[in-house]
Amino acid sequence: MEGEKVKIYTDGAAKGNPGSAGWGVVFIMGKNVFEIGGSAEHATNNQMELTAPIETLRYFKKHKLSGSIEIISDSKYVILGITEWIFNWQKNNWHNAAKKPVVNRELWEELFNLTQELKPKWTYVKGHNEDKYNDRADEIATSFADDVPVKLRKYKHK
Repeated sequence: MEGEKVKIYTDGAAKGNPGSAGWGVVFIMGKNVFEIGGSAEHATNNQMELTAPIETLRYFKKHKLSGSIEIISDSKYVILGITEWIFNWQKNNWHNAAKKPVVNRELWEELFNLTQELKPKWTYVKGHNEDKYNDRADEIATSFADDVPVKLRKYKHK
């Protein structure tokens, strides 16, 4: 798997927003496709949209996976936040353009630190638009939010 391109689809979901919540991830490494997911008792959709790429990058590090990473998300909040907005937030002492404190700052800081270390490429994909891996990430996230998790495809680590 050395130096291989790794495509990763992430998604988050919350029932009630905030409410019971979940996140889902689909990894595509060559011909190997595997999935991770999780839940939170009480969270917002945006918190789960951020948690999915954070858990992705944590997993990548923990299992010492290698390759160039592309994270694909249907959340403009995540994509624009990590590629554009975060630099001004940092410059402005974690205040947004409206001079209010940035919501979910701890998650943004963790995502930023992981991004600095692992250097993923960020790609936006339109949600619910017949992209099978984006749809699957959504299905995983929603199933965890509903507290009836789907069976996840596992990766056999060496």
